[in-house]
Amino acid sequence: MAMTTKTVQIKIKSDGDVFHELWKANPHEVPTITPTTIQNCQSHEGDVGTVGSVLFWNYFHDGKDRVAKTLIQEIDEGKKSVTFKVLEGDLLELYKTFVIHVHVDTHGLNNLVTWTVEYEKLSPDVSDPDTLMEFYKKVTKDIETHHLKI
Repeated sequence: MAMTTKTVQIKIKSDGDVFHELWKANPHEVPTITPTTIQNCQSHEGDVGTVGSVLFWNYFHDGKDRVAKTLIQEIDEGKKSVTFKVLEGDLLELYKTFVIHVHVDTHGLNNLVTWTVEYEKLSPDVSDPDTLMEFYKKVTKDIETHHLKI
């Protein structure tokens, strides 16, 4: 099976730099902002905000509690992007490889968050991660709402 890519873009009114900084340097704060989708984020090894650090996530997706262990594979300050590679967890029961890119284009008050996932299915009957793309939209909107209140 070949690698496949899916992308979703969400316009946000909150600060794109703050959004990028949250995913890069403060992912442990995400659960307090999005408690209905992400319940926990703990650092497992390395320094948070650095390439090579490992994070453990508890999240709620498709009506079930899920877990994921991710490696921060790349941080690009110029592009305001962070890349997470899934090392362990529920996603790897369906996909051989799963990589998540979160990228922010900032243009004053008009900011665009782009979530791109690269994945390789374990078998042809595994569905595409469409519900996960909806999950990322909800997480993004929860973060936007939180930041607009501050």
